[in-house]
Amino acid sequence: MGFTIIYNIFIVIFFVTLQLYICQGAKSEFVTCGTILKIMNTDLRLRLHSHDVKYGSGSGQQSVTAVDVTDDSNSHWLVRPVMGETCKRGEPIKCNTNIRLQHIATKKNLHSHYFSSPLSGNQEVSCYGDDDGEGDSGDNWTVVCNNDYWRRDTPVKFKHVDTGAFLAGSGRTFGRPISGQGEIVGVSSQYGAYTDWQAKEGLFIHPGELLPHQHAVHTEL
Repeated sequence: MGFTIIYNIFIVIFFVTLQLYICQGAKSEFVTCGTILKIMNTDLRLRLHSHDVKYGSGSGQQSVTAVDVTDDSNSHWLVRPVMGETCKRGEPIKCNTNIRLQHIATKKNLHSHYFSSPLSGNQEVSCYGDDDGEGDSGDNWTVVCNNDYWRRDTPVKFKHVDTGAFLAGSGRTFGRPISGQGEIVGVSSQYGAYTDWQAKEGLFIHPGELLPHQHAVHTEL
């Protein structure tokens, strides 16, 4: 019980510190290695989200959804290199670079595979990994964009490396226990609906800067 209370206090302190750094991060025009951010679907106006709730079908892994609130800490993601590779903290992410997106609260990685999504029957998107945030190649996504780098003010697409599917919203919403949250899926075409994503609130790391309470976030960066 004592550990749980200390952990919860630590999480609160981390996100308060994160909010204090947001204004400083606003000066950066690029998404960089080590950035912690929220990612919004530009058509649905919903932010990519996860939580410790497992799918009742398909893989049974941690579910990934989308929410319309801006202040939910379960919508924070860490930009990481793929397993076995490194990137320099603060280095802008080049277009067509493979990355991982690690869910801050649960340490699991945005993931996909050949399971059907529960509502629309598209490709399931989940969160996967061990307690240190290490999963497998199904965690790797390519940042697809038309600039040299992933810019904060320009939508990008995320293409799943293993399956070729594009991260998207389905336009459908869940009932209990995650009532009102949007379904997130993989779709075969980048030109389909709801495949554009834009960086929103977050801590955009500059070269040489450290993450607040960085030891709380496992990363090889």
